[in-house]
Amino acid sequence: MGVQGPFAVKFEDVFPHGAGVVSAVSQQRDFDRSTKENSVQQLDKDSGKPIWIVDVMDFDPEARERTVRVKIIADVQPVPPEQLQGTPVRPVILENLTVMPYQKETGNGRSRIAYSLKATGMSSPKGARHAGGDQGKAA
Repeated sequence: MGVQGPFAVKFEDVFPHGAGVVSAVSQQRDFDRSTKENSVQQLDKDSGKPIWIVDVMDFDPEARERTVRVKIIADVQPVPPEQLQGTPVRPVILENLTVMPYQKETGNGRSRIAYSLKATGMSSPKGARHAGGDQGKAA
């Protein structure tokens, strides 16, 4: 089969109604290398860069899962776009988005296809860049 591993997709194809950041960006813990006293950030096996995680809400009213966790592969902690005035919503574009299908157990011996999402940064739908590359680390 020609498709192996994650494959590149357009943000608009995955989130045709848009998406918004609904959590803080945090480090993905490496459970194999971390101890109770010392948490170690997981590194991407392909690039060697740190993995950051953020929860994103799918604005599609028909979405099966409203919130998805996205891994962002970046040298420094990505900074989410600005919040819409008067709301907790931060509309976002995920840059260089890839999808990896996997089998997810749903209980009672059943399973379904689910998707793991990775990106290299995030920006405002208006085009302002808020990625991990040149913004510096968020406070």
